[in-house]
Amino acid sequence: MDQQPPGSPQGPRDQGPQDAGSLPGCYRHPDREAGVRCTRCERPICPECMVSASVGFQCPDCVRGGSGTGHAPAANQPRTLAGGTVAADPRLVTKVLIGLNLALYLVQVSVGDSFTDRFDLFGRALLSGEVQGVAEGQWYRMLTSMFLHAPDNPTHIIFNMLSLWWVGGPLEAALGRARYITLYFVSGLAGSALTYLLAGPNQPSLGASGAIFGLFGATAVLMRRLNYDMRPVIGLLVVNLIISFSPGFNIAWQAHVGGLIGGVVVGYAMVHAPRERRNLVQYGVSALMLVAVVVTTLLRTAQLT
Repeated sequence: MDQQPPGSPQGPRDQGPQDAGSLPGCYRHPDREAGVRCTRCERPICPECMVSASVGFQCPDCVRGGSGTGHAPAANQPRTLAGGTVAADPRLVTKVLIGLNLALYLVQVSVGDSFTDRFDLFGRALLSGEVQGVAEGQWYRMLTSMFLHAPDNPTHIIFNMLSLWWVGGPLEAALGRARYITLYFVSGLAGSALTYLLAGPNQPSLGASGAIFGLFGATAVLMRRLNYDMRPVIGLLVVNLIISFSPGFNIAWQAHVGGLIGGVVVGYAMVHAPRERRNLVQYGVSALMLVAVVVTTLLRTAQLT
């Protein structure tokens, strides 16, 4: 039977001897007896709901409301494995990313090559009578190309969006929205940077594959952290890498490898960061990866100009 902790405050209704049957039920768990009341709202609370205050105990609602317990209002909120806030819809960001990719694909199909050529990724080439590309200052292509797909090949976007849903949704729930968004964009930019560095300057590249390979890499790190069976995700990665390097598929393997490296590095920081320095390690490593992207881009630009 739940027992009242020593020194717990007694409300007017709790004074005097009571038998177990007369104890009120917890306001959050009515089936549990509560011998303690919140020192602010005086609602009965069971041991699971008791939060230590400067005097006595308070309920979770008063704590979240910043009731003066000494805790921040968010101190009692549930957290993900990586320290993120648990959201009501754990797949919201994944849904938004899929919607954005599909919307831009429809624009590509409707407008034609002029739209795709303006935002896909290539180093330096003659286009529409002028020299264009990342080396000519169009660095935005490294980001915009992450949301474009081959308009004449629907299987490209279908496969990528299914992969994003299957892998991204559970990963978003495990990391939290802010960390998931950071992982996605850092991985995608790492893939763009390696493509810019190694691919031919006039070879166009586009697709969400770099970011998605980053999610694959982070998923492998997460599964290792949780001691899950690694064989399914490793097998999936091996198959995808074999396809990436196979002739005839016309795949920018550089984006896949760059995204995978970025995802593994950032994912490791996200799930292994020590609790006391969690934000510093997680976002610090992400920032270092972005610095590597910038340095790689500058070096390649110097080569091409």
